[in-house]
Amino acid sequence: MPRFAVSILFGCVALAAFGFAQSPDREKLPMPLTPFEGKIGETYKESKADWQGPVAAPEGAPNVIVILLDDVGFGQTSTFGGLIPTPNLDKLASEGLKYNRFHTTAICGPSRAALLTGRNHHECGNGFLMEWATGFPNYSTMLPRSTATIGQILKDNGYNTWWYGKNHNTPDWETTVAGPFDRWPTGMGFEYFYGFNAGETHQYYPVIFENTTPVEPEKTPEEGYHFMTDMTDKAIARMKFSKSVAPNKPFFMYFAPGAMHAPHHVTAKWREPFKGKFDMGWEKYREQVFQNQLDRGIIPEGTKLTARPDWVPEWEGLSDDQKRVYTALFENFAGYFAFTDHEVGRLLDAVKQLPDADNTLILYIVGDNGASAEGGPDGTLNEIKNLNGLATDLDEVLANLDKLGGPESEPHYPLGWAWAGNTPFQWVKQVASHLGGTRNPMVVSWPAKIKPDAQPRDAFLHLVDVVPTILEAANVPMPEEVNGFKQKPLAGKSFLASFDDPEFKGRDAQYFEVFSNRSFYDNGWKANAQHTRPWRQDIAPGNWDQDRWELYHLEEDFSEANDLAAEMPEKLEALKREFKKAAEEHDIYPLDDRGSARLAIPKPPVPGSNEDSSTYTYFAGATRIAEPAAPPMKNNSWTLTAKVNTEGGKAEGVIMGFGGVAAGIVLYLDQGVPVFDYNYFEKHTVVKGQQPVPSGDATITVHFDYAGGGAGKGATIKLDVNGQTVADGQMDATVGGRFGIDTFGVGEDTGQPVTDAYQAPFPFTGKIDNVVVEIK
Repeated sequence: MPRFAVSILFGCVALAAFGFAQSPDREKLPMPLTPFEGKIGETYKESKADWQGPVAAPEGAPNVIVILLDDVGFGQTSTFGGLIPTPNLDKLASEGLKYNRFHTTAICGPSRAALLTGRNHHECGNGFLMEWATGFPNYSTMLPRSTATIGQILKDNGYNTWWYGKNHNTPDWETTVAGPFDRWPTGMGFEYFYGFNAGETHQYYPVIFENTTPVEPEKTPEEGYHFMTDMTDKAIARMKFSKSVAPNKPFFMYFAPGAMHAPHHVTAKWREPFKGKFDMGWEKYREQVFQNQLDRGIIPEGTKLTARPDWVPEWEGLSDDQKRVYTALFENFAGYFAFTDHEVGRLLDAVKQLPDADNTLILYIVGDNGASAEGGPDGTLNEIKNLNGLATDLDEVLANLDKLGGPESEPHYPLGWAWAGNTPFQWVKQVASHLGGTRNPMVVSWPAKIKPDAQPRDAFLHLVDVVPTILEAANVPMPEEVNGFKQKPLAGKSFLASFDDPEFKGRDAQYFEVFSNRSFYDNGWKANAQHTRPWRQDIAPGNWDQDRWELYHLEEDFSEANDLAAEMPEKLEALKREFKKAAEEHDIYPLDDRGSARLAIPKPPVPGSNEDSSTYTYFAGATRIAEPAAPPMKNNSWTLTAKVNTEGGKAEGVIMGFGGVAAGIVLYLDQGVPVFDYNYFEKHTVVKGQQPVPSGDATITVHFDYAGGGAGKGATIKLDVNGQTVADGQMDATVGGRFGIDTFGVGEDTGQPVTDAYQAPFPFTGKIDNVVVEIK
């Protein structure tokens, strides 16, 4: 018998032997082994063996794949009327169902917490993002044990569980080698994780972990590496391997690419087909998409196209340079989307090769929030700069368009394209008050159970409804207890009935809140209060009592185009009271509208570290330390002292690296010469010695004297070798918020390079005794 056939036979026999207790108690997880049904006598001759094993999944339980894209507008994909071709999403929709009233939280980390737990984001500690975390339980991003994930529940019910791509639900001060690891994917019920622990990653230089171990890409960008392809390859391989060994065991795959979040990284091959496709500008883009949506039944007849707001300039009033930059940035985004659709298509094609392909439930959620305006008015090639509250200069982008989409860029399109991408709605990502921030397309396929229907389902649904739907599909109850912890009730309700019933209505009520942008939905009525602007994270408006509330009747006004607040003040007041009640019941308070200021708030220390110390000592190999877990080298004076042993002029490599392409700092040797480089959003202050360090033991010191007087101020830099100053420099401004999406490390520059003066990771060729950072 062929070896492959033997492996499949063994898998079937194993499944037959293990886990067929008639009525296992699935209310408390994990479940014990199946009962021993043999006989134990005095010797084996009077005994009867019976293998115990883990309880299997319920008979007929489907494979489940949840695909979650990032930062996608309702009007971007061709599947929902947009002008970016997504043929693989189109195909999946033709084989299943489209949903046109599915909702997210308006921001990524909270959306993912709601999706994975079935609870509202504030109730599971994820009121906002981990980088902006504050010391309140509902905003700490520390997922409590009382809100077990769908991965944990399905794993303990006989499923394989895998997570690929983005993880934005582990506090980044817990993402070092010290852990704890119980809030990593592998601690939240996923048997395998391959991805990154952050809101975004560089697609050419990703900060990847396999389970809890940092790994480096096997190829360079020049050799064709891209994380989207890498994670898709890994997902396909494990899925096929699993079904080869245990074809009867269902799996749950959470497939969460960094796409379409910035940075929008893609090669010219994918971008060039879109050259000139958006020259019509954002108003005409919206008009074309709106008509497509009407013609294809994506939106109901009578829907109005909302008006252009004052924060979006008229396209025809733009200069030629503005049009050139703005279209190039959106062409790049479209190319990235086409590439992403291609990669997801490879995964979907691989699913069809499985022995139980028809019994695979796919929920494809097209965005964890609406299109993003975080690129600001002009767009950017350095979106981390924008997130630090610093505007990008158009001339700077224009002069560097040749870098667009490549490893040296971190591009994001301007806010006008975000507004257009959310056609026909108002507003954008982060604005939880309006549908432009919270309404995302969803496609569901399950060949064994779903009959394709071209007419979209219009049930009002939310991310919290996904977990109960999966549980019902798998015939698995929501457990009362997981790992000894009583579970909070699910906030969502199953929409499995909508697979057969086009008239299924969905939720009666739902609250929304992010950054003090807030809303309450109740049986077709919706009250909205827009508060902050995503592209101005340096401003906290305050004055919540002065927010203007709007009122919409969504049953007659699909796009929120007709504000009824003035006509129906009593109805509006009733909904405002409902929001206040929800805020108290679901742990929304305190409202917090601080943007970039929250980035600078000190986060908890690494668990087990000496939090009272101002001195940090590291040894070679201490890498992949997330920014909040690294020394506080921003807005402070500090001294870095590196004790090394080298061969003088033959030595090279990074001694300490922190940050990456967008911003960061690095100390390295170039042919033995010490170099300190401060990358202030691609403006480099380089302090370099004149000769190599002497052979043998040497002490290299960087003195960073911060000017003070607030965040992001200037500094004086002095570089010493063995106590003698060899170079100095001056900076007028420094990074006040965060360096970005890379990490701190000693002995090499993992992930993105801070400078293009070397090729990462540029490991140090000498010996590092230690690196000590002393905060003054």
